[in-house]
Amino acid sequence: MILANCSMLPTTKPVEVVTIAEPVPMYHPPLPYEVALTDIDWVILTPELMKDYLVDYENGSAPAVAYYSLTSKEYENLSMNMAEIKRYLRDTLSIVKFYRDYDKKDNPEEKVSDTK
Repeated sequence: MILANCSMLPTTKPVEVVTIAEPVPMYHPPLPYEVALTDIDWVILTPELMKDYLVDYENGSAPAVAYYSLTSKEYENLSMNMAEIKRYLRDTLSIVKFYRDYDKKDNPEEKVSDTK
């Protein structure tokens, strides 16, 4: 009787463990806001305009304004620096776009917003 009772118990099935390796989704940091530049009013002082300004300043009709001057070589350097900043930003954004597009190919269900 004892042997018959043991055979009546249900037998357990072995547990099958399946491991699915999924890559971790790539983090896409948001792009920074676009650059918002403020307009600059350029005043070019020639010797004649500077004489007129000094006369008006002595009379009290011209505001006391500090003027900065650049030689043509310094202005060229400023222009080259701005071009270098633009190049760096363009290269950085192209690298970010490459990785976003690369990750988009791996995960077609993930929607990535287009960058400019």
